[in-house]
Amino acid sequence: MVQYYSVEQVAELLGLHVRTVRGYIRDGRLAATRIGKQYRIARADLEALTGGPVAAPPTGRQRAEVSSVVRIEEIDRATADRLTTTVLAAIAGPREGGRPLHVETVHDEERETLRLIILGDPGDTAALLAIVNTLTREM
Repeated sequence: MVQYYSVEQVAELLGLHVRTVRGYIRDGRLAATRIGKQYRIARADLEALTGGPVAAPPTGRQRAEVSSVVRIEEIDRATADRLTTTVLAAIAGPREGGRPLHVETVHDEERETLRLIILGDPGDTAALLAIVNTLTREM
């Protein structure tokens, strides 16, 4: 029986972002079969990409993801840039949840607001929100 992986499972196994894996599929570097709106990657095709055996896909684990939007008011461009740099540096290292934490920032100079959009593991998100809380109290 052929074993298949989802794009998310391949990303987790290889330590890549899901978009990177999808890019590999689009570029033809990774063979995949489209089933409905999703891709499935055969174990043999994944092994061809990696050049060796791969672990079995994770099973039985429940996953939770949090989406958070933080709005910070009365923040100028320079302060927003410093806060953004600190937040991005905080997510660059390994995290307890093991999955990537995604952060986007949008600064509105006219309204002097900064929005942080955070997507990821609940524990990692909570830790990042604690950092943001500390940083904004010091502003």
